[in-house]
Amino acid sequence: QVQLVESGGGSVQPGGSLRLSCVVSLSGFSLYDMGWYRQALGKQRELVATINRGETTTYADSVKDRFTISRVNAKKTVYLQMNSLKTEDAALYYCTAKCYASPASHYWGQGTQVSVSS
Repeated sequence: QVQLVESGGGSVQPGGSLRLSCVVSLSGFSLYDMGWYRQALGKQRELVATINRGETTTYADSVKDRFTISRVNAKKTVYLQMNSLKTEDAALYYCTAKCYASPASHYWGQGTQVSVSS
């Protein structure tokens, strides 16, 4: 059974920071490309950041220079460090895992809520 469990969400004021974690149960974790998506209320799902099995990263323009994605394969964990949070960053954040060799092998966590308000 594949499990992706996110944690670290919460409520912060604008300018604050949070670090999200995603612990992954699947075998062969190091062979999976990982990412974070988010979906705000009434908005479409947005790709926030990715880190592939070679640890190459990508970021949405809206979070570039503020967010950092990383992974620790020995812990089967992916992180999203979020700094200088803005109200528009408020969303449900999802962790995802995708096998590079099989696009059908794409797994999602249940999400962790990030709230940013004054």
